[in-house]
Order: sequence, then structure tokens, then C-alpha cells
Amino acid sequence: MNEARQRIASLLSANPFFSGLVPGTLDRIAAICRPHHLAARTVLFLKGDTSDGLYAIRRGLVRIGTTDDLGQQMTMNVLGGGDVFGEIALLDGRSRTADAVAIEDTEMFFLPRRDFLGLLNSEPSIALQVIELLCARLRDLIERMEETTFLPAGTRLARRILLLATDYGAEVHASQDELAALAGVTRETVNRQLQSWKRDGVLSLGRGRLTIHDLDGLRRLARTEAS
Repeated sequence: MNEARQRIASLLSANPFFSGLVPGTLDRIAAICRPHHLAARTVLFLKGDTSDGLYAIRRGLVRIGTTDDLGQQMTMNVLGGGDVFGEIALLDGRSRTADAVAIEDTEMFFLPRRDFLGLLNSEPSIALQVIELLCARLRDLIERMEETTFLPAGTRLARRILLLATDYGAEVHASQDELAALAGVTRETVNRQLQSWKRDGVLSLGRGRLTIHDLDGLRRLARTEAS
């Protein structure tokens, strides 16, 4: 196996989606991966586009969301290094269910649908990984619905920021509009809450990003236990 394929297999092995696969299977997946670069603010695909494959982010950030007829955007998720997306359309062959747009320069691997489905037919372990990923997405959706119903806006916002920080570090790259969509609150609520937490020293604000200074304080705001 050549050096480039070895690097891809090594990166895939660190991804939760692929971590349970045996090395031989990882090598086969690495062989069909293609590098893909997206410049900041570049559209990867739009809702309704034909599905052509699965994407795994090496580094960078991608916004998953939708836009209505009036041009209003709803952010469903913000994904970064180690995340996989495009699995729904990959499996059923139907059109994309959301937009995918790079927030910053992003490096990814692309798995063509035709080749990946061939692996699913021959490797039951890969099919099981896909099922587990879909179940995790469903559990996340249910949890968000419960949060929207039972938790106040500030707690929901703190939890969204905490999840982003867990994945991407203390500097979270997300606009207030994106945070509002993720937490299911208005942009005005996000701004008011962030300004309050800034005064309390929990975080500081920049253009399209925020930096967390008191992680334990953010956990308390999110009503979660510190690890």
C-alpha cells in the first residue's frame, strides 16, 4: 500500500465512524477515497441535489442547513474534523436533504456512492457502522427536541456551545445566526446571552467566533457535570 493510502487509512481509523473496522477494510476504503478541498463559504451541495457520495472531514468546518423560499437560513449542525456527513442520501440514492457549505477552508475525503455501496455489499461490518451512525443521529435529534421543549433558552445555547467546544476546542467558529439555529432560539436571545456571559468572564467574542475562558462555568450554565 502506498504512503498516501496509508495516511488516509490512519486518519480514517481515528474517525468514530470507521474506528471499529479492521485494517484490511480500512485499506479498501482508503483506496476509493478522493481528496476534496473547499474554500471558505464554498457550497459543496444544496438540498435537492443528486447524491454522489459520503464525505469525511479531515480539518475545517462545514455548515449543514437549509434555506427557505425567502432566503432565511436554518443551521442544523456545524461539523468539523472527524465528522462524516451525506450518509442518508448515500444509502437511499435520493436527493440531498440539506445544504452543505464550508465555513472555513476545509479538507475532506470523498467516498463515491457506487464504490462505497459495493463495499457495503461485501463487508457487513461497514453496513453495521452505518446503521450505528444513523441511530446516533436519531438519538441526537430526539435529545434536541427534548431540550427545546423542556430547557430554557440560555441552557440550550450553553449546551450547543459546549458541544462545539468539545469537538473543536476553546475557540468556536460559529456566527450568532448559526448558534441561534442550533439552539432553537432567536439571534437577539443569543446576542443578549453572549454579552452577559462575556461580562461574567465565561467567554470573549470575535467576528464569527467566540473563545471560551471558563469551561467549568460553561458546564454549569449547560447544567452538566464537569469531567
